Amino acid sequence: MEKQAGAAGAAGAADGAGPNRKPWSSTTSVCVSVLSPSGSHVEWCKQLIAATISSQISGSVPPDIANRDNKVVRMSQNQVPLLPGETVQTTVKDVMYICPFSGLVTGTLTITDYKLYFSSVERSPFILDVNLGVISRLETISVSTQGENTKGLELVCKDMRSPRFAYKTEESHPDVVQALAKHAFPLSHSLPLFAFLYKEQFPVDGWKVYDPAAEYRRQGLPNESWTISKINTSYELCDTYPSVLVIPTNIADEDIRRVAVFRAKHRIPVLSWIHPESQATIVRCSQPLVGPSDRRCKEDERFLQIIMDANAQSHKLTIFDARQSSVAVTNKVRRRLLDTSSLQ
Repeated sequence: MEKQAGAAGAAGAADGAGPNRKPWSSTTSVCVSVLSPSGSHVEWCKQLIAATISSQISGSVPPDIANRDNKVVRMSQNQVPLLPGETVQTTVKDVMYICPFSGLVTGTLTITDYKLYFSSVERSPFILDVNLGVISRLETISVSTQGENTKGLELVCKDMRSPRFAYKTEESHPDVVQALAKHAFPLSHSLPLFAFLYKEQFPVDGWKVYDPAAEYRRQGLPNESWTISKINTSYELCDTYPSVLVIPTNIADEDIRRVAVFRAKHRIPVLSWIHPESQATIVRCSQPLVGPSDRRCKEDERFLQIIMDANAQSHKLTIFDARQSSVAVTNKVRRRLLDTSSLQ
């Protein structure tokens, strides 16, 4: 897709400069206009031509100043921060960032597989860091003056930014647009997202951050009334419960399995909290599957009686139903339908 600029295009033709704007986007996005969100196409052409003239003037810089600038470039180049697993894909020097506040800023553009990093070579440091994931569309424009080609690059970002760059196109320069397109839209180029390339080494094993046995010991468990059971080690009893459970001491594993069948999703009553002095407990479980006929389970009733007896200071079991009343009715009707279908 190409579109000749209006006033700037006519002026450029007289000077041998013909700007052509080419939007580039991922295969999933659609370019509906050649106008940039942050400015008109004509203004963008004027900025690029000004950057081209500025680059021609800076080409006659004395050698000592050029060497000094090159040293600064190398210093800033070595200071590009990289995440573990992040690699540099392209580095281009003598790139001009068209800053909307301070004008042209000359520096080095580094593209990694995670971000675009621009650092200035001037005394006052200037750094622009753009995550490639926020890029929505790439747009390019070319200007030819006095046998030299200058390319403009605009990043249309999802965070309302639209940074613009200008640089000379030479055979020795890598293709910045292709590198950006490749890593800003990795799925369109059969590449993995950077999240799968991230290789940070964590000092602590995440699977061992929480130790349930240590937490239970902190609460004074096990004791004479409660024990730590491994009946759900392989998540065969209940796949939505932890592998380590605290249950009453005086109950057999076979009775626990029968209780699990009587409870929704096999979520049997298990201990969640215990008072260090009074031994009062909070036990959580799912609803019993009583069905329309209000069935009973003697193992489940015995389980609740053992839980009540575990607290010697109280012989009262308080049940809090955290469900909404409508949910409770719906579950009971659903269970009735299941019971009816099983009888057919």
